[in-house]
Amino acid sequence: MKDKNTSTDIILIGAGIMSATLGTILNELDPKLNITIFEKLKEPALESSNVWNNAGTGHAALCELNYTTENPDGTVDISKALNINEQFLQSKQFWAYLVNNGLIDQPQQFIRALPHMSWVFGEENVKFLKRRYETMIKSPLFADMEFTDEMDKLKEWVPLMMDERTTGEPVAATKMESGTDVNFGNLTIKLIEHLERKSANIHFQRSVTDLRQLDNGTWEVKVKNNQDDAIEFHTANHVFIGAGGGAIHLLQKTQINQSRQIGGFPVSGLFLVCKKPEVVKEHMAKVYGKAAVGAPPMSVPHLDTRFIDGKEALFFGPFAGFSPKFLKKGSNLDLIKSVKPNNVFTMLASAAKNFGLTKYLVQQLMLSKTERMDALREFIPTAKDEDWEIVVAGQRVQIIKDTDEGKGMLRFGTEVITSDDGSVSALLGASPGASITPAVMIDLIERCFPQQFDGWQDKIKEMIPSYGKLLNENKELLQNIQQMTDETLQL
Repeated sequence: MKDKNTSTDIILIGAGIMSATLGTILNELDPKLNITIFEKLKEPALESSNVWNNAGTGHAALCELNYTTENPDGTVDISKALNINEQFLQSKQFWAYLVNNGLIDQPQQFIRALPHMSWVFGEENVKFLKRRYETMIKSPLFADMEFTDEMDKLKEWVPLMMDERTTGEPVAATKMESGTDVNFGNLTIKLIEHLERKSANIHFQRSVTDLRQLDNGTWEVKVKNNQDDAIEFHTANHVFIGAGGGAIHLLQKTQINQSRQIGGFPVSGLFLVCKKPEVVKEHMAKVYGKAAVGAPPMSVPHLDTRFIDGKEALFFGPFAGFSPKFLKKGSNLDLIKSVKPNNVFTMLASAAKNFGLTKYLVQQLMLSKTERMDALREFIPTAKDEDWEIVVAGQRVQIIKDTDEGKGMLRFGTEVITSDDGSVSALLGASPGASITPAVMIDLIERCFPQQFDGWQDKIKEMIPSYGKLLNENKELLQNIQQMTDETLQL
């Protein structure tokens, strides 16, 4: 069955945090825009945005050691951490704007205050952490960071991790009280519900199967109704592909220049989860360690307190693994189908360069629960097997592309792809993704709507008061924004 064409201004593919945020921002900038969302599953936020499919860390570079690097001379480069922290503070401002203006409510359903800590073992790592701390506290963004290598203080900060710890190996930690736990699933649902109230057209159980640009520059999107197999055709002036791991395949179907020589490397993951109240109450923080040699950044071990459906739980992991699927509910053929004539050499070059990584992921996949519990006991010496269960996390797809550094480079992080004419865009990659979505989406809007953007800047500054400024260089503005967002978001 083939339905007649329908036309709209904006089509968003995927009902996760990316599309929900972009749709919300665009609706605020121009309420007259007609926005349509297609989601192949029956509800929003069932893939990467789902609370069980990610660590829930409000990534602000407060504890993630992979956001800072050690230079050959021993100094520590914190430029990436500064940028990510600025972007996360933009997220908090945007969410506070939504709450203050009644667009969403009950912020504690999606964000809670929770200390962020970095944790290291060994003399050299302790020295690095202290140098990192001494560098970071020079910035107003991290001025409240604390450091300790004293056992009594560590017992106060993380009693569960210090209980019965007998090793004589040096241990140290840093702590930031301003950290957060974020339920991106609940936030996404709130944003989608808001868009529905604003008359956005949101269609679930609809799979986008093809895209093509028409002669007039608009895009025709072919959509399959998964309930009755009906085929629909919709046209739009702009299409955003926010389909998580599924974005690679759809981007390739656009055939834009930016879709060539690009591929994806899927990484699966598992968490150990404890819901036992007497254990959970002993730990109240997100504690990030250092990744193992050869491990990808998203495999940094961390022990997290989570707030899910009104209850607290502990997550430990993630344990990385390999699956050819690009989505948790995807196909085992996803990886194979992503190999095209224009990216086959890029993919082969990446495979040759990252054989060690592939081997590491396969080894992780083969771990038994006993071996995973042994890794957990490096964080919690008293952990009992019966208190922890294994939960499969969401699927992540890392970007493979040709860069100035070489062919088939594996890139970690979040990246926006836009066509030359700005009529189609896509979001690829992983962390810190969800945490910095407002900043990423405003960058996308500037690139894709250049004629309207100047006229939208006042509204953007209303939503994000620090937009266009560096809080790292404006201590008074930083303090005002921290106070406002903390009060509004009930942190």
